Amino acid sequence: MTEAVPLPQSTPPLHEDLLDYTPTQRSVPLARRRVARLVAEWGQPGLAGDAALVVSELMTNALLHGSVRGRLIRVHVTLGHRTLRVEVSDPRGERLPRPRPVSDADDQFGRGLLLVGALATRWGWELRSVGKTVYAEWDLPAPAVVVIT
Repeated sequence: MTEAVPLPQSTPPLHEDLLDYTPTQRSVPLARRRVARLVAEWGQPGLAGDAALVVSELMTNALLHGSVRGRLIRVHVTLGHRTLRVEVSDPRGERLPRPRPVSDADDQFGRGLLLVGALATRWGWELRSVGKTVYAEWDLPAPAVVVIT
């Protein structure tokens, strides 16, 4: 995991989506499908599956470890010129994410953040005034430059 490092906000994102979800299990597939659709529509179909899987893992973690009755979980997706970023925010800032070592091959829990780390270019967390945001980012290839001579 990388420590929280704010990204420079020199230019606004090309695309942005923000939606709050109730802290229930049915919100996970809703968020996953929405992120996959948006990322593909925004011209990054090759990242749509990875982004959907990552948001599913982060939403599940927020439900299991970060939810508070009556408080929503926020999913924020931005596409910039060089970065795709998926954020999941929950109200429990005292429960910070940390990958667990995989010690038992039969253990069905504890691998979500390892998966996030394997799929995304980087991931981390940021504390908020209330709660925390866990994010994953993908670096996008530089656009091709066409030189006309």
